[in-house]
Amino acid sequence: MAKLALVYGVRLLPSEELESVGEASVVLKNGRKASVTMHLIEGSSEKEIRKQLLESLDAFFEFYPEI
Repeated sequence: MAKLALVYGVRLLPSEELESVGEASVVLKNGRKASVTMHLIEGSSEKEIRKQLLESLDAFFEFYPEI
């Protein structure tokens, strides 16, 4: 299996100030473009946000059982 790269971004913002979340783009060395789906996790504490983030990561890797 090829060496893999997990692309992600993280930023904390006040949820009441957030208008929308779009997708991010990635350019591969061969010139092709790919999109990265952005996910929004809201919570009122670090513990709550961290729990949701870890659950989201676990679910992501369930899509790729061969890894």
